[in-house]
Amino acid sequence: MRASRLVTLLLLLQNRGRMTAQQLAEELEVSVRTVYRDVEALAAAGIPLYGAAGHAGGYRLVDGYRTRLTGLTTDEAQAAFLAALPGTAAELGLGEALAAAQLKLRAALPAELRAHAGRIQERFLLDAPGWYGDADRSPHLAPVAAAVWARRAALLRYRRWRAPEEIERRVEPYGLVLKAGRWYVVAGGPSGIRTYRVDRILGFRPLEEFVVPDGFDLAGYWNTYLAGFRARLHTGEALVRLTPEGARRLGVAPVSDGWAEARVPIESIDHAHGEFLRMGTDIEVLAPAELRDRIAATVRTLARSYGS
Repeated sequence: MRASRLVTLLLLLQNRGRMTAQQLAEELEVSVRTVYRDVEALAAAGIPLYGAAGHAGGYRLVDGYRTRLTGLTTDEAQAAFLAALPGTAAELGLGEALAAAQLKLRAALPAELRAHAGRIQERFLLDAPGWYGDADRSPHLAPVAAAVWARRAALLRYRRWRAPEEIERRVEPYGLVLKAGRWYVVAGGPSGIRTYRVDRILGFRPLEEFVVPDGFDLAGYWNTYLAGFRARLHTGEALVRLTPEGARRLGVAPVSDGWAEARVPIESIDHAHGEFLRMGTDIEVLAPAELRDRIAATVRTLARSYGS
């Protein structure tokens, strides 16, 4: 346990530069006294680090010192190679960089961990897009990614669902998100923070640099956005009767035999009409009346079409 903590402490100093004992203690979730002992142990092992007292003090490594990644555990090495998505990196123009980084990482690993990493790539493949949807083929993904990286605002032309369908506005791209094979850019604009599908971008012209607002967290924003999206998605409710198989498919309380009634959230009459028809005879809609009538009319039309 301590060996792992010592490696983590060393990597923290290598990646972040000078850090105080208090900062290291918070990162490592140990006491400041423990940090002092760990620093002494590293120094005794020949690691070139030094500390300075005072307001601007702290510990740091001698300039130019780098450690090899021999502190990686087997699980950590496997995760590093499993987490890499070659297709995603290529879309962002980083395919060659990813390949080079993996070669360097593999070279830095001990022989046993190199073998584990190789087996991961032989046996696991991460394919982000869904079955029934193609991944983005947007010519503007690379420019958007470059603007996100360089913190440059942009003049955006965008095609949306509602009128006016085509809009143009100045935006400040804060980050990119890949969700189910589609890229989304989170950007600040005249109406606050908005989310745009990259494949709907018609034009993207970089402008001046900008500063991201203090406290903005991309992951936190995205989680809030998804929660709001789901809340807006299911705005209605339907009363249905289900067979045991129907209950299983809708994820409601199962029934051992016979039919059971349940109330399920629906996005809209149109959406529920299509979704419930796919369930065939495992579901009967009782309410709302408009949805029941729509499904009954469709069933009658189908019966006429397939009649002898």
